[in-house]
Parts: sequence; C-alpha cells; structure tokens
Amino acid sequence: MAPSHAALDSAARAHRIDGRAIARSLDEETAAAVRAIVARDGAPPGLAVVLVGEDPASEVYVGRKIEACRRVGILSFEHRLPAQTTQDALLTLIARLNADPTIHGILVQVPLPPHIDDGMVLSAIDPAKDVDGFHPVNVGRLSTGTGGLVPCTPLGVMMLLDSVIDDMKGMDAVVIGKSNIVGKPIAMLLLEREATVTVTHIETRGLPDIVRKADIVVAAAGAPRLVKGFWVKEGAVIIDVGITRMPGEGGKTRLVGDVAYDEVQHARAVTPVPGGVGPMTIACLLANTVKAAEMRRGQKK
Repeated sequence: MAPSHAALDSAARAHRIDGRAIARSLDEETAAAVRAIVARDGAPPGLAVVLVGEDPASEVYVGRKIEACRRVGILSFEHRLPAQTTQDALLTLIARLNADPTIHGILVQVPLPPHIDDGMVLSAIDPAKDVDGFHPVNVGRLSTGTGGLVPCTPLGVMMLLDSVIDDMKGMDAVVIGKSNIVGKPIAMLLLEREATVTVTHIETRGLPDIVRKADIVVAAAGAPRLVKGFWVKEGAVIIDVGITRMPGEGGKTRLVGDVAYDEVQHARAVTPVPGGVGPMTIACLLANTVKAAEMRRGQKK
C-alpha cells in the first residue's frame, strides 16, 4: 500500500483556499453592480425562488439564498408551494415568472416532489432567467463556448482555482464526478482554459493512479473522504466539492468532503469543507442574477 501523508510537519501544510473570503469579495462586487443598476434604472434586479414541499435541507438553502439577496440589494420573491402542488400548477407559475419584467432570475429548488418531473420544470424556465444554468440552452452554450449563464457551483470552482493558479494552459486536470450540474460543466470550463481534462467517477478503474498524475483535482463524487493522501501528487491544487453529514463525537454530526483533508497537506492548495466551495455557490447565484439583468437590458437596446 502506498504511504499516507497524514503526518506532516506543520510548515508543509497546503494553502487553505478560503471560499468564504473569496465569496465575500464577489458579493461586494455584486452589491456595487446592483447599486449601479438602481442608480441607472431605478430598481434592483429581481430573483424569484420557488420551493415546493418542506424538505428540511431545501428550506435551509432557500433561507440562505433569500438572506444573501438582502445583503447585496437584490429583490427576492419567494414562492413556497405545498408538496401536493401539481406539475401543471408549477409550470403555470414559471410561465408567469418568465413573463414578469421585474424578475431577472428564476431558481426552482431541487429536488422536487416525486410526482413532478425535474427536467421538464427546469427546461420551462426562460434560458435568459435560468440563473442556475441548468437549462439545455445554457448547457449547450457552455459546451460550445458561446456565452449564457454558467451553473453556480462550477463557476465558483473556477474562481477558487483562479485564486491560486494564474494560467491553467496545458495543466493536467482530473474531475471526479460526471453529474450534469457539477462534473461535466467543470470539465468544459477547464477545457476552455486549455487544461487537459480527464473526467472520472467512482467506478473508474485505476482511479488513484489517474488522480496521482493531476495538477488540478476537482472532487465532486459525493463519496466522503474518497481521495486519500497517496492519490495526490505533491504540489497539486485540490477543489473539494463534496459535502456529506457524518456521525461525529458525542452524538453530534460533522460535515465531510470527498477529500481526506488532513492527508493531502502535501498539495499546493486545497479547499476545506465547510468553507470552500459552498459559499461560492450562493455568491455566484447572485452574480448570475446581476448578469441576467444586464443581458436582458442589452437585448432591449
């Protein structure tokens, strides 16, 4: 078995990429952009957040997004619907929000109740208001490098990488995870920067050997502590997208990422969990709302 890197001298510890600090900086930029829009147009951008049912995690996420809107000056419109809401009723609401000129961004919190088709609902959102970047039109624009709104988590990942890497051209990047909302978009964004990208997943054969060659590792498999120290070469940059709540001491729980954080301190830089990618996702949602407002204004000229 390859050696563990858990026991390292404190002087050799990897740079901790502070997602909270970078998110605060992005929020300041967003707030300044909102103030400029208000001064020019007389009203701030509007974000509609739709929550169907009472999923506890979704309730928390929606609350954080509404509070974040308040901080930067974006006007938020909250639509809380009962779990038994029909798909047709939800689609009717989305059609109304699409037509509302005061709404610049629409976010439907997923997962939706089982009787509602997530894909159909997300595809019903006007691509110009799709601040989550999930609409097939925005996915297509991302894959062809022709603009559009980029999914928030992948966009945040790239900003975190930009904080420690000046130029990704020619670097070897490995993405662990092939989801449509994280893994695949991240791979496309890395390709745009001319990195050489390998997309893998937990079923990939010889995964440790593939990861060990990478200059950049983005772990987004949803598998707690999957990436061990011996998987990572010295000097790599690691972005940990995974987040899982695990049992802790004294009956408490703790949040754990896809990377064994203490074992990868020989890396150049690594994001913590929590405090890494998470804050960036909401900050990028707000930035996307401002971008959507500016795009719509440009179309009206």
